[in-house]
Amino acid sequence: MKYLSKKIVTLIMTLFVVSAAAFIAFQIIPGDVVTSILGTEATPEREAQLREELGLNDPPVARYFRWAGGVLMGDLGISYRYAKNMNEMMPVAELIGDKLPVTLSLAAISLVLIVAVSIPLGVLWARSRNKVLDAALGVITQTTMAIPSFFLGIIVTYLFGMVFKCFVPGGYVSYEKDIKGFLFYLLFPALAIALPKAAMTARFLRGSLLTELRADYVRTARSKGCGERRVMYGHVLRNAMMPVITFLGMIIAEIVAGSIVVEQVFSLPGIGRLLISSISTRDLPVVEILILYITFVVIFVYFLVDILYRVVDPRISGK
Repeated sequence: MKYLSKKIVTLIMTLFVVSAAAFIAFQIIPGDVVTSILGTEATPEREAQLREELGLNDPPVARYFRWAGGVLMGDLGISYRYAKNMNEMMPVAELIGDKLPVTLSLAAISLVLIVAVSIPLGVLWARSRNKVLDAALGVITQTTMAIPSFFLGIIVTYLFGMVFKCFVPGGYVSYEKDIKGFLFYLLFPALAIALPKAAMTARFLRGSLLTELRADYVRTARSKGCGERRVMYGHVLRNAMMPVITFLGMIIAEIVAGSIVVEQVFSLPGIGRLLISSISTRDLPVVEILILYITFVVIFVYFLVDILYRVVDPRISGK
């Protein structure tokens, strides 16, 4: 209980510091939200009216605490740039609610692909005694890791979209219209995200497995007559997964927070793409909430990693 309380306090303090830092940054960087909304041809009277409507004439400290108080009460504010119609601005909660399922679905499919590819590949690589296979896997994983995400996305689009005609490039299918078509379309950007991450994880797991295979307990297990399969899956893999869990946690936090480049390449209306457009248009209410979301995701994922550590290795629970 004490551990959980400490994590919650850390989360709250981190969210406060990050949100305040983001708010201050928007006050310092050049640019004006009113000019961004109205353009340079607006009259001074219309600019003054909009500043008053948005509360921009109040001191920055007052505006920050008014925003923070609203968030604590469940009011995420109103977007400066997005509108439902000509007369009604879009609530930030509704705007993000439309984008979040895309990013979370993309992250879930990517994670499944990463785990499904990297763990069997890492185990196969560690158990291999074939020098040719070792060299081939080394070259393949190293090459895959070196390819930038945007370029890999372009390759996936070209191969599966233009050569094999598996999907229409840029032809995003909304989950509200066709859930099967939506998930099928996400498979390809997920592939662009998963391949480099799977290669990294496989190499990391291989190194961890090779280290564990040289440990004394492995020789003891073999001397007692345990077969190689039982040694690998009953003892070695569990211990080797400890550092890999941390690495997977970093990957999960990254892709759940929003894969900005891949979302741009595949025209996905996700969180990452929304963040970029909101920063460029100085849509502070949206940027603030998205930064809080990313911060929360990172902290929460590492909290889950800590819990998983205690499940995988019960010895940690006693520390």
